[in-house]
Amino acid sequence: MEIFWFGHSCFRITERNLATVVTDPYDHRAVGYSALKLKADIVTVSHKAPGHDFLSGVKGDAYHITGPGEFEVGGVFITGIQTNGHTKKVDDEPRNTLYLIEYNGVNVLHLGAIDRVPTQTEVEDLGPVHVALVPIGGGAGLNASKAAEVISLLEPNIVIPMHYATPESTITLDTLGRFLKEMGLSDIQVQPSFKVTTVNSLPEETQVIVLGYQGN
Repeated sequence: MEIFWFGHSCFRITERNLATVVTDPYDHRAVGYSALKLKADIVTVSHKAPGHDFLSGVKGDAYHITGPGEFEVGGVFITGIQTNGHTKKVDDEPRNTLYLIEYNGVNVLHLGAIDRVPTQTEVEDLGPVHVALVPIGGGAGLNASKAAEVISLLEPNIVIPMHYATPESTITLDTLGRFLKEMGLSDIQVQPSFKVTTVNSLPEETQVIVLGYQGN
């Protein structure tokens, strides 16, 4: 399985002979970056916002997943769980869906725009999280300190940060450096993509992987 980052909260996850997933496609006019030129079999949307639900930005006859539920498409198993909106029952309160995406036993968790630290019970219900795609830049999602707290609860093998300020982004968010400092890290090498073959090939201790922006 290979994961590429296209800026903001948008990733493409691929595996030979299995469906390709694109998460949170954005309208580049709303967030910066280049216009998306992606194809996918599945598109997941965490919440309604131009930076996360621009379905027409992904080509192909993709299966759209825009809320909670259990899905199986092209050999990929996806579970969507609502995270925001538990405390207030008003029509306009933002909702967020996180997605647990399973590729041949490797579980990738896309947290979307989660804005709170989940409970221990909620974390246990997820089961093992091997790769966590975590918002770190604040705004509608977690800031650096809350992201670090969520990571300590999830105990993933790999953390890939998303939703933070970059030279290409036009949205006001915190920088990657603030998160790295929170995690006790200094210089970290940027990688073009992240590949994993099996669960056994993953590190036992949580490791942060920073992906480079894949411009179109």
